[in-house]
Amino acid sequence: MSFLLFLFGLTGAFAQVRLPGLIGDNMLLQRDTPVKLWGWAASNEPVKLIFEKRTYNTVADSAGNWEILLPAQKAGGPHHLVVNNIEIKNILFGDLWLCSGQSNMETPVSRVITLFGEEIRQYANPNIRYVKIPLSYNFHAPQQDVTPCKWVDVTPETAPDFSAVAYFFAKEIYEKTGVPVGLINSSVGGSPAEAWISEEALQSFPALLNDKRICESDEYVSAMLRLGALSGQRWNEVLNACDEGLNGAVKWYASGYDDRAWQTTDLPGNRWGKQNDRPLNGVFWFRKTIEIPSDRENQPADLYMGRIVNSDSVYVNGIFVGTTSYQYPPRNYTIPANVLRAGKNEITVRLVCPAGFPEFVRDKPYKIVFNHHEISLEGEWKYRTGAIMPAATGGGIAFQYKPVGLYNAMIAPLRNFTFKGALWYQGEANTGRYDEYYALMSALIGDWRGLWGNTFPFFIVQLPNFMEPALLQQHSNWAELRNVQLKLSQTIPNTALAVTIDLGEWNDIHPLNKKDVGKRLALQARKLVYGENIVGEGPVYQSCQTEGNKIVLSFKEGTDDLLPADELKGFAVAGADGIYRLAKAKTDGKKVIVLSDEITRPVGVRYAWANNPEGAGLRNTAGLPASPFSTEE
Repeated sequence: MSFLLFLFGLTGAFAQVRLPGLIGDNMLLQRDTPVKLWGWAASNEPVKLIFEKRTYNTVADSAGNWEILLPAQKAGGPHHLVVNNIEIKNILFGDLWLCSGQSNMETPVSRVITLFGEEIRQYANPNIRYVKIPLSYNFHAPQQDVTPCKWVDVTPETAPDFSAVAYFFAKEIYEKTGVPVGLINSSVGGSPAEAWISEEALQSFPALLNDKRICESDEYVSAMLRLGALSGQRWNEVLNACDEGLNGAVKWYASGYDDRAWQTTDLPGNRWGKQNDRPLNGVFWFRKTIEIPSDRENQPADLYMGRIVNSDSVYVNGIFVGTTSYQYPPRNYTIPANVLRAGKNEITVRLVCPAGFPEFVRDKPYKIVFNHHEISLEGEWKYRTGAIMPAATGGGIAFQYKPVGLYNAMIAPLRNFTFKGALWYQGEANTGRYDEYYALMSALIGDWRGLWGNTFPFFIVQLPNFMEPALLQQHSNWAELRNVQLKLSQTIPNTALAVTIDLGEWNDIHPLNKKDVGKRLALQARKLVYGENIVGEGPVYQSCQTEGNKIVLSFKEGTDDLLPADELKGFAVAGADGIYRLAKAKTDGKKVIVLSDEITRPVGVRYAWANNPEGAGLRNTAGLPASPFSTEE
């Protein structure tokens, strides 16, 4: 009996408490403010927290919830703490940033190594901490916790998994302030703004609320996920069974396969992927023979296959070297040693396209690279169709894009953290509904400030240039949404805009220059949050005055030290008919003069009003670009 009492006492003394999934080794907590630590335990269980030789005691409530408030700590560390029998090591205090949005926030450093590889491989900093919250959604209620995940600091080994935007932002902030930086990345590729907003904040959007209510049925969600998975599975099963390249006596990727009867085409391009101008679906095979000099035989090499729509598998001399399952990532593969031989070598690509418009995207790198030597893979390739398929329409639903779901699962559980501010890179998914974006984002910012304070700083990345270049379009969803983002930054306090109109790529919705995106966010943060007396943005349009056939534009003080230019592209004026025409423009001190020989009485000006206004060049002497804008309001 006494032994049983001893065991009971021992179990009670070391009863387990549970900590949130984001409270763990290597974490960073906000400096200079009281910090809440919290978790769960048995009802009425004592909780003891030891931090820096001080003990803090509390008791879990009847539902098992507990929390302890630590006094404000100066920047630095490392520290450790113990909660009952749980030890947490290597804690820093510094500035904690929430990074959210869709795929351009999610895009990892690994994708941009081709641009910044040397810098990334040489940089380590234990004062920058990062954690990525796994994808999750919930349509029933705000959740208390996230899936457990690990904090890491920046090393050449960990950096490839960081958000590239967040990585370069943190690096810049640390280098300028010396304060440790923490990054919680809660972003999901393709997500619209409404997925990140609470049910309460969406009350003025009845259609979105009803969409959320449809998803409250777990049975419905499960059924649609099963249907979607089954649809994709069956499509791929039939594709693979019918693919002549996989099912013939000799695989089409085999070394030495006889492809003399195949057709030829030029790559990159897509003319092979159409029939009577209609895009094809299915599997397509491509082969190219290249010559390798004898001094490169058996050497490893990097293989760049640009971007491919949609998925690919690549073979060199019959050896599989890499695959990518969807269209957006750059295809950067490694050819191992002893695969390439002197003389003729064969590159084979199996391309699968389930929903039309298959292509090798132009203006991307297609080459084999050795040290100080490269071989182009552009030009003539052999090709043959393996199987033609119907479009894979699918029966599933991307529930992570539905209203409220991401807020409940990936924002609400962060409510007890204290943040320095938020970095927001999103908008692509809402360009088709730009007219409601201001209201949505106002709701989102207000919603988040309800969690983290009315002065919570909020930094927006404006959408970059994208799609076919054009200096002017009469209507552009992307230009309209950029204008909304500009308006948000000008009308909601403690917000700022990082303009990226010069950082995009016409053929890639995920442009690779995330370094300058991070640096421009950091400029705005240094000015708004850290109080530095710097120019944080390019010229910000403020007002205009008509003088005959000219319109004179003025810009916000502090941003109006314009880079002199006798000819500025991207300006357009409209007359009484409301039709915009490209116009002449030049700087005149701190102003821009715009005129058109075709319009004697101009009524409005637009600047960089197109999906991809390549060449629009209004900047200030800080080297920062002006946001696209319209004088119409």
